[in-house]
Amino acid sequence: MFLPFSAVSKGFIGWCIALAISSVILVSCGHKEPADLIVYNGVVYTVDGSFSTAQAFAVQGGRILAVGKTDDIKAKYEAAEMVDAQGKAVYPGFIDAHAHFVGYGRSLFEVDLYGCKDWAEAISRVRAFDKAHPGDTWIRGRGWDQNKFPDKAYPTNKQLNELFPKRPVLLQRVDGHAAIANNKALQLAGVGAATTLTGGKIEVAGDVPTGLLIDNAVDLVTAVVPPATREQYAQWLSKAQENCFGVGLTTIADCGLPYRDIAIIDTLQREGKLQMQLYVLLSDDTVTYKQYMAARAAALAAGDPEVTRRYVGNGPYKTEKLFVKGVKAYADGALGSRGACLLHHYTDKPGWGGFLLSSPAHYDSLAQQLVGSDFQLCTHAIGDSGNRMALNVYSKYLGSNNDRRWRIEHAQVVSPDDFHLFGASSIIPSVQPTHATSDMYWAGDRVGPERIKSAYAYKQLLEQNGWLPLGTDFPVEDISPIKTFYAAVARMDAKGFPDGGFQKENALTREQALRGITIWAARGCFLDKEVGSIEAGKRADFVILDKDLMNAPEKELLGAKVNGTYMGGKKVR
Repeated sequence: MFLPFSAVSKGFIGWCIALAISSVILVSCGHKEPADLIVYNGVVYTVDGSFSTAQAFAVQGGRILAVGKTDDIKAKYEAAEMVDAQGKAVYPGFIDAHAHFVGYGRSLFEVDLYGCKDWAEAISRVRAFDKAHPGDTWIRGRGWDQNKFPDKAYPTNKQLNELFPKRPVLLQRVDGHAAIANNKALQLAGVGAATTLTGGKIEVAGDVPTGLLIDNAVDLVTAVVPPATREQYAQWLSKAQENCFGVGLTTIADCGLPYRDIAIIDTLQREGKLQMQLYVLLSDDTVTYKQYMAARAAALAAGDPEVTRRYVGNGPYKTEKLFVKGVKAYADGALGSRGACLLHHYTDKPGWGGFLLSSPAHYDSLAQQLVGSDFQLCTHAIGDSGNRMALNVYSKYLGSNNDRRWRIEHAQVVSPDDFHLFGASSIIPSVQPTHATSDMYWAGDRVGPERIKSAYAYKQLLEQNGWLPLGTDFPVEDISPIKTFYAAVARMDAKGFPDGGFQKENALTREQALRGITIWAARGCFLDKEVGSIEAGKRADFVILDKDLMNAPEKELLGAKVNGTYMGGKKVR
């Protein structure tokens, strides 16, 4: 018996189709694209242009291959390493747009004076350090804050002189803009009551220095501290890196380093002893800047292939992990030490308005020099007078509608008349939200009820250009980017103070805060094409948290823990 031709044809054709489909499936399963790592089953905040979320992404050669749904990524790629995010939130590696990585590392091996309730506690900690580290080398420490002392008065070096007559001691204030030096340290530095300087102050009682040094006066003493060894740098930075990876930081802008520090960082990175990506600003110490340029010119003239490769030309210097593209200038000091330069006198110190750290001509000259280069200019400005000076100098040379990304660091107290200058000349405010929640206890006393309204005004600053890099200024503040996020959104400190938030009208949204510690921070460092978001082609720097910063209750944000920190697709914590 024969089946009709049409039935045979239909059956045969159906069989062929089924075979073809099976073959395609088998071939495709056997020819998945290779990847080194697949992260799946996560809530992936890509922080791309549309702030989209995904579930998974594949990594190859340290770069992100593709981002999408878990099923799609697994169907297309296969990898030896699979990371099940288990529904946890995944973010781009956090970036600190303004910190002091080297200074933080050094502080970890000095006297810890953070949180001292009074000067007696600070002295006790110095004595303990001396006992644990006997000898005649310098004792250095950092972190005291007279605003936390009962009388809020500056200490003197009287007890330090009695305890350490032969050992030099230098204890810096929390912000680094003031210090107490004992007589031995002052003697080694040649600092006395008759010493004069610009942009600083040596406090005296009668004809005798009290040991209190403000702003540039601190540099007179630090200049005679013996330089650290390369081994010490390696120890400092290794510990600093470990702590930073622990809080999810993968890129840090170190704001203001001398040439020697940069050279050591470069060497340690090349030797594989330092993994952290660093964006470095040269310190605007004229000698330092000239040293850097002279070293590059000498390397070029010498014709040494290796050295020339590292320092060709006079432009920015870039390796896989180091980018030197900016110069850090200092307009004034800090509000806490009353070194910030104000348009009108301090409310709690009539007759005193702070000071600029250099002449206005210096900042004008520096801007004129840098506007003709590829270097970025970043100026520390705290007071409304310091901010106005810097904004006017920038505006003079930048004009409008530029992408130079020149930054004002801190922009803490800004006159209401000057906010528009940021937008008019595309000047980028680079701010640190935890400064607001640390300073709020006493900042109003410094500037009064009217000026405080335009201080720490992050939302107003954001509105000028539509983006805002966020940082911590560590070791001045805690290194945690999660605390930065919380302070920006809640405008409260870790104690939950004040109820309702400090000047909550200037709080950022959660999306803005996350952008601030990722893509906007990257953009502020000219690294936004490489890091700052989870997108194909970018380096696979990411962090997995146990809480979702975008949805967790506000009171739970500070409890978020890092489950994993990855750089270039490799777990570093």
